[in-house]
Amino acid sequence: MRFKGAYPAMVTPFTGEDKIDAEGMRANIAFLEEGGVAGLVPCGSTGESATLTFEEHKKLVELTVDSASVPVIAGTGSNNTSEAVELTRYAQDAGAAAALLIVPYYNKPTKTGLIKHFGAIAQACDIPLILYNIPGRTGINMEPATISLLAHEYSNVAGVKEASANFTQISNIIEITRGLEFSVLSGDDGLTLPMMALGATGVISVTADILPKQMGKLAQSCLDGNFAKARDVHFHLAPLFKALFIETNPIPIKKACDLLGLAGGPLRLPLTTMEEPNVAKLKETLAVYAD
Repeated sequence: MRFKGAYPAMVTPFTGEDKIDAEGMRANIAFLEEGGVAGLVPCGSTGESATLTFEEHKKLVELTVDSASVPVIAGTGSNNTSEAVELTRYAQDAGAAAALLIVPYYNKPTKTGLIKHFGAIAQACDIPLILYNIPGRTGINMEPATISLLAHEYSNVAGVKEASANFTQISNIIEITRGLEFSVLSGDDGLTLPMMALGATGVISVTADILPKQMGKLAQSCLDGNFAKARDVHFHLAPLFKALFIETNPIPIKKACDLLGLAGGPLRLPLTTMEEPNVAKLKETLAVYAD
C-alpha cells in the first residue's frame, strides 16, 4: 500500500472540563473529509498524544475509525516498546488502515535499539507501519540505513514521515527505498514541495486541519508533475506555514481552529494558551485565506 496525498495531523479537541470533545472531533472529521483529504491522522504530536491517557488514546482511535470514510493512520508510538505494541494492536483491531510510530523519545536508543523496537512492533502487528523521524522532538535522528533495513526486513514497514529537514538524508531515504512499496511523507508543510519533487508521495500536515483543499491541491499538483502549479500553491500558503509554528505546535493550530469555528478547545499542560501578540499575528495571516 502506498500512501499518497495530504493527510491532516488532527488536533484533539477538549472541552472546558478537559475531556475529549467527541462531538467536535466528529465535526472536524466531516469538515476534513469534505475537503478531500487522503486520510486522517489522529493521536500524533498535533493531537497532544503525549498527554492523552491510554484510555483516551484508544477512544480517539476508535472514534475516528468509526466516524471516517477515509483511511485512518493512527498515532500509536511510544518510547516504551510494550506500550507501542499495545496501542498498535488496538489500532489494528479497531480498523485503522495504518499506524504512525514516532522514534522513541528521551531514551535515545542506538541503531540496534531502534531496529529492535520497530522490529518488535512489526512482528506483533500486521497493520502497515509508518515510521516517524523528527529529531527536533525526540533528540535522536533515525538514519537512512536504519530506515532501509527495517523496510527491507519487515514487509509491513510501509513508509516514513520524515521531519529531519535534512535534504541529503531525505534524498538518500527515497533513493534506497525506491524498489519497495514504501512511502516517504513530508512531516513539514513548508518542505512538502521540495520533498515531493525528490519523490516523496505526500504530507502529514498541520495546515490541512484548516485548509484541507489547499494542501490537497499542493500534494496532487506534485503527484501530477505540475510543479509550476505546486509552486503557486506553496507560496500562497507559505505565510500560513510560518504562522502555524509561531509557537510550539499544536498551540497555533488549535487557536486557528477556534478562530475558524472548528473544534480546538483548550490545551493541556505543559502547553499553554497562545500569547496575545501572536494571536493577533495569526488572525492577520488567517484573514488572507478567508473565503
